[in-house]
Amino acid sequence: MSGASLPVAAEAPVAAAARVRWLAAPSSAAWLEQALAHPELLLIDHAHCERKAAGAALQLMFRYPSDGELAAVLSPLAREELEHFERVQALLERRGLGLRALAAPPYGAALAALVRRAEPERMLDSFLVAGLIEARSHERMAMLAAHSPDPELRDLYADLLASEARHFGLYWVLCERRWPRPVVTDRLTALAESEAGILACLHPQPRMHS
Repeated sequence: MSGASLPVAAEAPVAAAARVRWLAAPSSAAWLEQALAHPELLLIDHAHCERKAAGAALQLMFRYPSDGELAAVLSPLAREELEHFERVQALLERRGLGLRALAAPPYGAALAALVRRAEPERMLDSFLVAGLIEARSHERMAMLAAHSPDPELRDLYADLLASEARHFGLYWVLCERRWPRPVVTDRLTALAESEAGILACLHPQPRMHS
């Protein structure tokens, strides 16, 4: 992330939690306990998250079709997210689990509501919200890779860490090439604090972003 001075989460109240730039606060031990108690539901939600991440990248490409650099960055990202979706879906099938609809937690809609509507602020906020989601995914996958009692799930989450880190780094690069760094960091700080606030109250159902 180009060595930017960004907010860094303190250590989460569990061992081996990832220290992730972008995040204003770490995930809670309560979330980890909930996630570990319901690994299959979390896996189904994870599949949905990967598909949604691909869709978000494609949506940005369609919203700004004249931005060639945006397409060059986000098209490979979308393909990789779909590869992750296919990997998780295959794991579900091996375990006799079908992909089914789950009630969405308020996380995604609450973050989307923070995106300003006028350009160019809309583009900046869209990049930063997408990056925050990737950063939170990275942090939580690191927690699961460290603490899941299931070796196959530990391997899955560990294998995905590098790409998740790269993804939120790509969104940072897209921001930094279009706005002065102070503009980006100030807005990121505000959005990160809001993102942490959304997660402060644990959703009753286990989700990757609950």
